[in-house]
Amino acid sequence: MAKKQRKATPERAPTKHQLSKWQRQMRIRRIVIIAAVVFLVGILSYVGYGYYNDYKSDPLREIVIEVNGVPFTMEYFIKMLDGYTEATDPYELLITGDTIANDIANGIINTEILRQGAKNLGIEVTPEEIDAKRKEFGLSDNEAYRDMVNAYLLEEKLKEEYFGPRLPDTMEQANVQVMLVESREVATELIAEIEGGSNFTSLAEEFSCDSSIEGDLGWLPKELMPNTLIANAASNLTLGEISQPIYDDIAIKDIGYWLIEVIDKQDELIEARAILLGSEEEAARVIAELVSGNFSSLAKEYSQHESKTIGGELHWIKQGDMGSEAFDQVAFKIPLNEVSEPVKDESVQTTGGYWLVKVIDRGEHELEEEAREELIDKRFNDWLEELKGNSTIENLLDEEKRAWAVNMVFEGR
Repeated sequence: MAKKQRKATPERAPTKHQLSKWQRQMRIRRIVIIAAVVFLVGILSYVGYGYYNDYKSDPLREIVIEVNGVPFTMEYFIKMLDGYTEATDPYELLITGDTIANDIANGIINTEILRQGAKNLGIEVTPEEIDAKRKEFGLSDNEAYRDMVNAYLLEEKLKEEYFGPRLPDTMEQANVQVMLVESREVATELIAEIEGGSNFTSLAEEFSCDSSIEGDLGWLPKELMPNTLIANAASNLTLGEISQPIYDDIAIKDIGYWLIEVIDKQDELIEARAILLGSEEEAARVIAELVSGNFSSLAKEYSQHESKTIGGELHWIKQGDMGSEAFDQVAFKIPLNEVSEPVKDESVQTTGGYWLVKVIDRGEHELEEEAREELIDKRFNDWLEELKGNSTIENLLDEEKRAWAVNMVFEGR
């Protein structure tokens, strides 16, 4: 007998109570999932924040220099410092480190400005060129040396491919003779001698106070004249004419005159004070004022020596302390409380002098090779300075950070 088949039980619709229960379970599940997600996000955020803090608190990752938005980290700065001072004695590095570190920071800034400027002119250096030159110089393969060589090659390329070709073969130039003398009185006497037939360059050899700019300078374009005072005189003088004395308050002279007073003596020591002046003429005026004036106040007003801030007081000194044989020959012999006659000293430098300028010839003239190279260098440097002036530069390397970087290099040696 066949089994009687059971009828399928129809699926019953959930009751309101069951629906409510399921909905509560689904809500709880969603809440758990959301909570889990929030928890995971929180954990990841915490870990990320920790990594971020570690990054920010790591001095090596700190951005210490930025040039037009290009950042340089402390780690890079230390590499450059280490590279540039590789041959420097470690203990000497500790002594001179701040000055070196400051120079290198400026070097990084200038190098990046150079790189950006050259790129804008379509001039770049390939990695192959850098490696070839690095090997030629015998430098190891590291970031610091590659960047040094890159800057060197960029400068060479800019001068050869950009600034050099833009120079003409001939330029308006003047053939000039110049000398810097200590006072108007000396200048007036020399003008009379030259107009009387004396040789300008011979007198310059004897009386000029700046051996780096004296005598016959040859043919020079205006922009290569030693300074604007000479350039303007060379433009305005007639041929063969000698300028009137041209005062230059920032000219540096290799001469000075001491007025010395010794207050006390003890064995090989003297207690002295002094005034350093720029010319014998000026020294004579100060001596005249000393008759009714005060030595200390006159030193503060006129002296060009560092002791002027304390009225010329040198305190107790022995022979050699001033680094001047001319000073010693007088200071250790004069009687107490007497001011010396002006003591000429060619081992010191003072500022302020008078230029004499004479134009031998003027006109369109071929650029000599030396003048051409000087012009290229000048135009390159002017271009770099202009770029620097138009750049946004941030140097965050204070004294403390520079000292830390120097110490890191020292410890790695």
